Amino acid sequence: MLDMPESVQTVLQKLESAGHEAWCVGGCVRDALLGRTPEDWDVTTSALPEETMALFGSHAFPTGVQHGTVTVRANHSSVEVTTYRLDGTYSDHRRPDTISFTRSLEEDLARRDFTVNAMAFSLRGELRDPFHGQEDLRRGMLRCVGDPDRRFGKDALRILRCLRFSAVLGFSVESATGKSLCRKRGLLRAIAVERIQAELWKLLCGGDAAKVLRAYPEVFGVFWPELLPMVGLDQRNPHHCYDVWEHTLHAVSAVQPEAILRCAVLLHDVGKPSCFTVDEDGIGHFYGHGAVSRDLTDQMLRRLKCSTQFRETVTRLVDWHDRNIPRTEKSIRRALRILGEEDLRRLIAVKRADNLAQAPAYWDRQRELDRAEEILEKLLAESACFSLKQLAVNGRDLLQMGLSGPAIGQTLDRLLDAVVNDELRNEREMLLENVRHTMENQE
Repeated sequence: MLDMPESVQTVLQKLESAGHEAWCVGGCVRDALLGRTPEDWDVTTSALPEETMALFGSHAFPTGVQHGTVTVRANHSSVEVTTYRLDGTYSDHRRPDTISFTRSLEEDLARRDFTVNAMAFSLRGELRDPFHGQEDLRRGMLRCVGDPDRRFGKDALRILRCLRFSAVLGFSVESATGKSLCRKRGLLRAIAVERIQAELWKLLCGGDAAKVLRAYPEVFGVFWPELLPMVGLDQRNPHHCYDVWEHTLHAVSAVQPEAILRCAVLLHDVGKPSCFTVDEDGIGHFYGHGAVSRDLTDQMLRRLKCSTQFRETVTRLVDWHDRNIPRTEKSIRRALRILGEEDLRRLIAVKRADNLAQAPAYWDRQRELDRAEEILEKLLAESACFSLKQLAVNGRDLLQMGLSGPAIGQTLDRLLDAVVNDELRNEREMLLENVRHTMENQE
């Protein structure tokens, strides 16, 4: 028996009491059978949208009636209720041109993407599983319902959804399904980049993200072709025991499963192929690859229409990844001044992962990162000044001294730089005296 939320039970009971069929369906059934907590619970029913609306009255909202979906408020929660339906042709490989309603649960399940998502569970504990999804769950396998070419041809985003499920659930991709998603990968060009972005971040945060990237680089190359030259590129350098792509994948596995970190690590060496040179001793070098990787990262994230904050953060981490990590109080304060605490912590995480993906003989660099973290924690514990809001003076103080306009901001920046560089202490009177002295010299 699945542990259904009270709101879901209420909706199922009311639909059944009115003479309709009603089942939990899709990902919630899959996750519950796996012992995972479903993010959402979806209900499918034989009731037409207008019948659902009439049954729940003011608690029902027509959030997608053209596709058969009504959102019901029950027990202070929202439950999506969708009528059994059949999908027509998908001329744009994104959404059905037409839909029609059916009274058959099996016909509704037959239109779904993967067998593990094509199961339904009733209030009475009955499992409907016409495509053997439960067996595929036990095997840890992702398999399309019916012909995979047809499934991916209808909605090409299913290609990335399949790989996302594989990365997150740790499932293998059934052979015919895997071959089909490779054949059909070009259809991803028809998908809105915002939808690709959403699936990609979830995929990258999966425990098996590196495994999926390793198995299907050509799929990701549809929207990020810059990745493909990394595959198999021998670095010919003693610091590295892997080619560029394998190094990247090991680094992805070594960093925390957060979208910003995983994305930064995935792209940190994307500029290496265009910077590769070999010296007279046969040693490979990648001079300037940090800047090239930064510029490519910016372009790639713009292509996916990422938010400005996300793009700028990832690009900054890629830009800084090849710089020497600061290991003195002054250099840590300077880094904090530029990056802030959150991004400096992220940079240390990126550099740890980058180093752990190199030859083991060079893992002693972890101690340098340990030292950087120790200094960072010490400075934070001491409330070290590295931002304008921590400065002992503010704009109002300078205004009272007779400064105005841009001069106020310029002076605050100068004072902060002096404090960060140990030229002045962050003491109000000392800073104000410095300002007075500077103003007198300028008269």
